[in-house]
Amino acid sequence: MELDGLTRRYGALPAPDDLSFSVPSGQVVGFLGPNGAGKTTTVRAVFRVTELDSGTVRWNGAPVGQNERRRFGYMPEEQGLYPAMLVGEQLDYLGRLHGMSVPDATVATRTWLERLGIADRADSKVDALPHGNQQRVQLAAALVHGPELLVLDEPLAGLDPTGIDAIGEVLVEQARSGWCVLFSSHQLDQVEDLCEEVTIIDHGRLVVTEGWTTWPAAVRAGWWCGWRGAGTRRGPAAFPGSPCRRSMGAKRDSCSTSRWTASR
Repeated sequence: MELDGLTRRYGALPAPDDLSFSVPSGQVVGFLGPNGAGKTTTVRAVFRVTELDSGTVRWNGAPVGQNERRRFGYMPEEQGLYPAMLVGEQLDYLGRLHGMSVPDATVATRTWLERLGIADRADSKVDALPHGNQQRVQLAAALVHGPELLVLDEPLAGLDPTGIDAIGEVLVEQARSGWCVLFSSHQLDQVEDLCEEVTIIDHGRLVVTEGWTTWPAAVRAGWWCGWRGAGTRRGPAAFPGSPCRRSMGAKRDSCSTSRWTASR
């Protein structure tokens, strides 16, 4: 997937702002930036949930249209499920909306509920589930029709470590099978653990793309800490070896980007 020159203005504020990057097949690509940077607008633009002022989304070199979007999977930040509908019935229905036959949708529903560890909740209403299980159902809804591209907006928000690991394993597996996987987050530790490549934006503009994962861990951490702390764009040379709590051996769960500090 290629995103070329995406711009959406909210009054005088553009977010994204002439944003271009690509998502290769076979990789999990992290889409990183602080709240308000334009991540959700960009993700929604792929599915035309949000209209752009300018720019083009391409799939295999051609502009994305309705037929292409039916082959995509989308997990929005805000839950998009029917809360009073039974889990199994809902996934089966969504599979058929994407063009699956009734038998295929039934098999896919069962497969994904089992894979995500919630097969015993197939006859439960979505709003009767705890948050972590609702997130798993939301992911199953994005996966049930076997998409070629999977786009997820903050899919790990509010999950406990078990839920993060379960969903993370699925994302990596699907990427290794040849899918394009893009997921947005504002938490660097999640991106580091799952992604082979990363795109970072700030105020709608591209800051870093590709190559970032080849930087030493301490340089990545120092760059991110300094950038977040200063509110400006800086390159890796700005913090050559600058440590943060993670690089000094702190526990992973204490390493939210909102709490990172740099020793500069």
